[in-house]
Amino acid sequence: MRRVFKAVDFISEGAGSIARWFGLLLILVIVYDVVARYAFHAPTVWGYEVGIALGMSLYCWGYAYTESKHGHVRVDVFYIHMSPRGRAIVDTIGGFLFFLPPIGLVVLASWDKMMWSWGVMEKSVEGYWYPPWYPLRTMVFLGFALLLMQGLANLSRNLYHTVKGRAYGTES
Repeated sequence: MRRVFKAVDFISEGAGSIARWFGLLLILVIVYDVVARYAFHAPTVWGYEVGIALGMSLYCWGYAYTESKHGHVRVDVFYIHMSPRGRAIVDTIGGFLFFLPPIGLVVLASWDKMMWSWGVMEKSVEGYWYPPWYPLRTMVFLGFALLLMQGLANLSRNLYHTVKGRAYGTES
């Protein structure tokens, strides 16, 4: 299992690196679009949709990285005062109740939407240039699938800690 967990962590780290580039590209596209529109009175026809695609990709690919760093929101009022095992118990219960069901459903829904989008070669109808939307649907599915993989790895580690009383990877 250790190899699987390391592989998932490595993939999540890579997804975070990709998400950073999406963030930089998003900033460049928005700045270009704003300068073109207001300084030169020449708005782009592609800026809005490219911004949406980059923003969605940034968020979706950043989810797994954030999960790998335990960066998602939690209520720290009680959590910070708990022992490491108490935290693992809370994280295990929370993972089974609040992580797996909704993220599993989102992965299934995004899979269906991605397959439909590829089947009809979906195009955006928001602007004037009708870019293909199926690559974006694929990015969304992959991002949520990565989040599910990272969440399952974290849940497994927390479950181990809950049952064994020590963190995964600390056994001799």
